[in-house]
Amino acid sequence: MFGLDLSFFDLEMLRKFVLSGFIFSVQLTITATIGGVFFGTLLALMRLSGSRWLAAPATFYVNGMRSVPLVMVILWFYLLMPFLIGRPIGAEWSAIITFVAFEAAYFSEIMRAGIQSIPRGQVFAGQALGMTYGQNMRLVILPQAFRNMLPVLLTQTIILFQDTSLVYAIGAYDLLKGFTNAGKIYGRPEEAYIMAAAVYFVICFALSWSVKRLQARIAIVR
Repeated sequence: MFGLDLSFFDLEMLRKFVLSGFIFSVQLTITATIGGVFFGTLLALMRLSGSRWLAAPATFYVNGMRSVPLVMVILWFYLLMPFLIGRPIGAEWSAIITFVAFEAAYFSEIMRAGIQSIPRGQVFAGQALGMTYGQNMRLVILPQAFRNMLPVLLTQTIILFQDTSLVYAIGAYDLLKGFTNAGKIYGRPEEAYIMAAAVYFVICFALSWSVKRLQARIAIVR
C-alpha cells in the first residue's frame, strides 16, 4: 500500500527492539505519575496554606515549570546536571527526575482545583468534630478531591505517556527509540514511524475510552 512494506513488523521485531522501550515508557509514566501527584499535592497545599512564605515559592515553581516546554527542561537537566554534580547521571535517570519535577507542576494545579471544589461545609464539619487542619485535609478533603479529579488525573497521565517520546532527545531507550532502531536495522524507517504512531494511537485511544467510562461511573455515584 503506497509502496510501504510492513512485513518486518512481527513478534520477533517487537521482542528484540520495541518491548524494552515500551517497558521503560510505562515505567517512566507510572513513576512520573506517582511522584508528580505526591509532590503536586504538596505544592497545592503550599499554595492554599495562606502563608506567603509557602505560597510564593510554590507559585513561582508551578508557573515557571508550566511556562517552559518539557523538551527544554529535559535537555537542560541532562546537559547541565553533570556540571553541577561532577558526573553524568544517565539518560534514563535524567528522564525520570525531569518528568517527576515537571509533572508535579501540572498535577499541582489539578489537585488545587480538586481541593477548592470541596464545599466549605465539609471543612467546617471536620473542624466541628475537633479535627486538626492536617487531619481534616488527610481524612476529609483530599480523599474527595482525589475522587473528583481522578478522570482529570488519568487524562494527564495519558498525556504524560505521549510526552515520554520526548526522551528520545537525550537518547533514552523508550518506545519511540525502539521503533526507530528497528526501522534502521530493517531499512524501513518510514514504516517504523507509521507503526509507532499506530501503537501510540491504539494505547492512548484505549486509555481515553477507559477514562471516559470511569468518568461516567463517578458521575452516577455522585
